[in-house]
Amino acid sequence: MKRQPQGISLHVGLNRVDPEHYAGWSGELRGCHADAGAMAAIAKVRGYDPHRLLLDDQATVEAVRTLFRTASSLLEKGDTLLFTFAGHGGQVPDLDGDESDAMDETLCLWDRQWVDDEIHAEIARFRPGVRILIIADSCHSGTVARSARDEGEKGYRLLPPGRSRACYRQHRATYDAIQRGTPGVDASRVRATAILLAACQDNQLAADGPDGGLFTATLRQVWRGGRWKGATWRFRDAIAQRMPPWQTPHYYVVGHGDPKFEAQPPFTI
Repeated sequence: MKRQPQGISLHVGLNRVDPEHYAGWSGELRGCHADAGAMAAIAKVRGYDPHRLLLDDQATVEAVRTLFRTASSLLEKGDTLLFTFAGHGGQVPDLDGDESDAMDETLCLWDRQWVDDEIHAEIARFRPGVRILIIADSCHSGTVARSARDEGEKGYRLLPPGRSRACYRQHRATYDAIQRGTPGVDASRVRATAILLAACQDNQLAADGPDGGLFTATLRQVWRGGRWKGATWRFRDAIAQRMPPWQTPHYYVVGHGDPKFEAQPPFTI
């Protein structure tokens, strides 16, 4: 009997982070739990099993990394990992020279920032032919961080630059050790195909709200309970058409090219 493709999903939502790590800053947001729950509901309907939901203090680096490694050990060619994140994006200084702006982007998890070099290293663990869809409703770039006030823009999903610098100073040994121990992954080493659908461009902010982020809310409108049937890249375009000009979703692919994956509707197993 032919093996049926398998889908595993992980949904992370942080309305706050641990102020002990983030230099006294808790990063209060309003809509991230709702976003994570909404994405988990889509995953359940689409047949992802298991589909895990981690909120606030459940969403530690160790918990998220463990679930990534479990998925990489189980998934085979044709299988899919769906990872969604709703929360703050941040930055730390880049030590390995793989970033043109000398900064590494991060996702702000509960206990510390998860550096993009670490994320790429986890993606590189997956077998050839595995498909990974990452949907991130957060700000993710230094271009916007340098233009924001040091204490940040209220209502947006960005670790404020002043807090970012304070956090790095306080935990410099930790972040420097992480980067030295996690060299940048050459794209040619990534055997899986990862599509990233992010909430905004590098020079923009991702808006938060009481009922969820603007990006996730618009994504759900376009998805229409599963009635969307177009390609994943067209899905991004349709979302962008409904969003204001100051927040435009970003789409790019990492790893081995897979035109069939990109041509399928999002969330397809």
